[in-house]
Amino acid sequence: MSSRRTPSNLATKHPYINRPAGRLSVPLLLVGKYIRALMKILPLRQTMRKALAQNPNLLRTLLGLSFTLILLLTYAVYGATVSPDYYVYQNETTETNHDTTVVERQYNEDKDETTWRWYFSVDSANLTWVNLSANSLASGSQIELQNAAGIWSHVSLGVSDAREFSCAVNCVKSTSHLRNEESGSAIITALTSTEPARRDGGSVAATSLEQAIEYARAAVEYDHEPSIFVSVVIEQGNRSTSPGIEFTTVNEELMNVEQFSVDAVTEFAWAMAAVIGCFTMVLIPSFTVFFAARAKDARKQGQLQKIELITSSAEE
Repeated sequence: MSSRRTPSNLATKHPYINRPAGRLSVPLLLVGKYIRALMKILPLRQTMRKALAQNPNLLRTLLGLSFTLILLLTYAVYGATVSPDYYVYQNETTETNHDTTVVERQYNEDKDETTWRWYFSVDSANLTWVNLSANSLASGSQIELQNAAGIWSHVSLGVSDAREFSCAVNCVKSTSHLRNEESGSAIITALTSTEPARRDGGSVAATSLEQAIEYARAAVEYDHEPSIFVSVVIEQGNRSTSPGIEFTTVNEELMNVEQFSVDAVTEFAWAMAAVIGCFTMVLIPSFTVFFAARAKDARKQGQLQKIELITSSAEE
């Protein structure tokens, strides 16, 4: 009998395959096509692998450069903080509570007011703070602090919980400051200057200790003239008993000057932590992509090896 062939233009569900005996079946042919498709992609993988093979110590090189940069930047931060050109100075404060027993009384019949006055001669050298407080005041009383040289004051100055207040911005310089009585008492807190370098201490930039002492003295030393202060209390009515007041002043004197320094070990550790943190933010994503690509390449290589084993086993 003659062999029968299916016409080429006849659609069949299971087409005949003309092949000699012993050749691969349809599934194995499909596997072969899949292998050939992967082999077309393989040169790209091989190119990447060859690029990495040219520098097998790539990871070690990157880590070495990173740690070298970290150490250099850390040392730069450490050197800038350990050997600065800044000097810190501190002042010694002397608070004086003045005698208030000598008082001058004056009664105005037309206004029906009693005025009390105290005169204080204070130490003008490096005078910083002036404080006047009065208690046992009659309702509607006023207190006043006078000085011909002028002093800086504000109702919020000296208030611990004052918000959005800065004496350099809000304080007013005047030869006379008034406060109204509240609950039988009133307080006036004043400064001879709003410059913070005159009070408590501060820092100066200098090239030597001698120069720093000179700059610190220039910032602290001050002579407030005239040094006569007048405290006034005005009460309604004819008063015979003076209210109680307290008048204090603060003078400051330069005590010591020393170069600004920090704990070397602690500062070095903080500097290294900061630099390592910055590098970590940059290196972690890069190394994550690198290792992910290596892992993906390894999985693809494993799949190719399995397919090659299956193909070679089927051909045998």
